[in-house]
Amino acid sequence: ANMQSVNVKSSKLTRGVGRRTTCRAPTRVAASGNGANNEIPAAWPGTAALPEGYTKRTTPKPISILGCTGSIGTQTLDICREHPESFEVKALSAGSNVELLVEQIKEFKPELVSIKETKVGELKEALGAFKSELGGYAPEIVAGVEGMCEVAAFPSIEATVTGIVGCAGLQPTVAAIEAGKDICLANKETLIAGGPFILPLAKKNGIHILPADSEHSALFQCIQGLPEGGLRRIILTASGGAFRDWDAKKLKDAKVSDALKHPNWDMGKKITIDSATLMNKGLEVIEAHYLYGTSYDDIEIVIHPQSIIHSMVETADSSVLAQLGWPDMRLPILYTLSWPERQATSEVTWPRLDFIKMGDLTFRTPDHEKYPSMKIAYAAGRAG
Repeated sequence: ANMQSVNVKSSKLTRGVGRRTTCRAPTRVAASGNGANNEIPAAWPGTAALPEGYTKRTTPKPISILGCTGSIGTQTLDICREHPESFEVKALSAGSNVELLVEQIKEFKPELVSIKETKVGELKEALGAFKSELGGYAPEIVAGVEGMCEVAAFPSIEATVTGIVGCAGLQPTVAAIEAGKDICLANKETLIAGGPFILPLAKKNGIHILPADSEHSALFQCIQGLPEGGLRRIILTASGGAFRDWDAKKLKDAKVSDALKHPNWDMGKKITIDSATLMNKGLEVIEAHYLYGTSYDDIEIVIHPQSIIHSMVETADSSVLAQLGWPDMRLPILYTLSWPERQATSEVTWPRLDFIKMGDLTFRTPDHEKYPSMKIAYAAGRAG
């Protein structure tokens, strides 16, 4: 009774004009093999340039966020909170964290909200308790996979941030691409599992795939303005994860709590676990292949314990370009949101890199016996 003004739509109900989205599983195309496959267009084939006809923005960029209560989602909202003049949240999608979602709804007042189907009633009840505080405002609520697709393809947005973990982010990403929305890609499984389908679809619909991983954002920043054929090699840096300084013989005694203690980064649980085994780095090799069209022979991994250099590219003339910064996931997220511009930030909330404080930068060769997952990922990528 308290929430009569909140509309809830099931995935089976008829959508409004301009709101029809299609969630469908991708089809598989030819494997990519060892080198760049000409049949699969890279998102950024060795270079990145300003979009044709681009002019500087004068209004906030409207966005939606998939996985708004997770690590990527909350950090994206931190950015939107600090820069309301630059970014406007139009739609949010969450899993089951009703309490946090309610707080986000109250603050950002999105037009559309999606949540897990079994949590719709709880969300309605929670919002009902704040009816007087919300005044006449009430978001439209959708649910399930179709609901996520609606958030991803919301008509008034320009880009969607894909912060959902795993292959669950694939179908909403397809919906966003087919609706002509740019993808702020924080869900690496989208390309690893669906690259041969996603990349031609992105090209067909004329949208940009903007990487939000720190490593791929670093590479993306390094290739800005490179001439055709200018990229020779990709060098992905890895912190080494929670077990970086462990003797391999002690790994049999490791606990989940140990694996979750990343030495440098504050991330979600899955990616922190994958970082502990360096499986995450192996997956990033496959993602780099699809993003930049680089042969697997020309993608290398180096252990960099300080996590200051986020990745590097070697150019055709043997120069090496690197992107540096404190280990803060907000930085790559901000770049995906603001590209091709650079958002001015406060020195208070975004500390500048201090080279004296930073100290030494060191590098190690990856230990493939301790971390066999990297070779597995290379083999899987080459096999397609």
